[in-house]
Amino acid sequence: MALFDTHHPAVLAFGLLGNLISFIVFLAPLPTFVRICKKKSTEGFQSVPYVVALFSGMLWLYYASFKPDETLLITINSVGCVIETVYIAIFIVFAPKQIRVSTLRFVLLLNFGGFCVILLVTHLLVQGSNRVKALGWICVAFSVCVFAAPLSIMRLVIRTKSVEFMPFSLSFFLTLSAITWLLYGVFLKDIYVALPNVLGFIFGVAQMILYLIYKKQEIAMAKEMKLPEHTTEIIVITAAAAAAAADKEKEDSSLPPSIGAIEVIITNGIQHDNKMELDLKDKVKDQVKDKDKNLEVNHQITVPFVV
Repeated sequence: MALFDTHHPAVLAFGLLGNLISFIVFLAPLPTFVRICKKKSTEGFQSVPYVVALFSGMLWLYYASFKPDETLLITINSVGCVIETVYIAIFIVFAPKQIRVSTLRFVLLLNFGGFCVILLVTHLLVQGSNRVKALGWICVAFSVCVFAAPLSIMRLVIRTKSVEFMPFSLSFFLTLSAITWLLYGVFLKDIYVALPNVLGFIFGVAQMILYLIYKKQEIAMAKEMKLPEHTTEIIVITAAAAAAAADKEKEDSSLPPSIGAIEVIITNGIQHDNKMELDLKDKVKDQVKDKDKNLEVNHQITVPFVV
């Protein structure tokens, strides 16, 4: 138990809980990579989220290596780096040549070049306790940029009025992860860990609220899609009534003609039916277009950035 020795029992509790939740979130993209392996194609997905997640894990590992009480931060980011490396390797194997080359360049530029620059600057220009502070603020700045990424997803949800791009379960676990690491940082008195997770918590709650709002609209839309069926039933009944009225008018010529009015009702019903079907088809086409265009955006939120 000495390996996880902490100054406060809550640090150990929230650290272990954070490791568990973050590990679950790290595995969220697994179905996508199983799909990539089966189809032997990366389809519309991008490698950027995984490369960035790997860089984030590397930064936090480097920061935690200077602090003796950050063992739990080291464990989860070590696991995260391994998982993200596997994701990137699978992506490179099945990506088209042009995308494979661009991915390798991005990995070399960010994960090798960028990390080496930070390593050299913090070792040559900063000494002692200032090195930890400099690394801490670098990690905070990078994490803030990462946690702001869901803004594009939220904008997409508002524009498409669909929560398809923002699964509630994932938003919930990301929020829970942010809360856990926030409390871990608070009890450990590590502002660099706690600060970015405040933003992560705010964006997580905002995503869940947005999900609840637009999920209700999707349910209402689903009910509207059933309306044409009911309208068709009414038309059939009205048509039967029209036929009965026609037979009755043949028997009794004194009755005023009503078939024309009934036919108008039927015609209007059919036109209303067709209009609703066309509107729904257009809406579905738009959503499919958005889905194809933003396939990688949909997947981007499944990549956790653990601090």
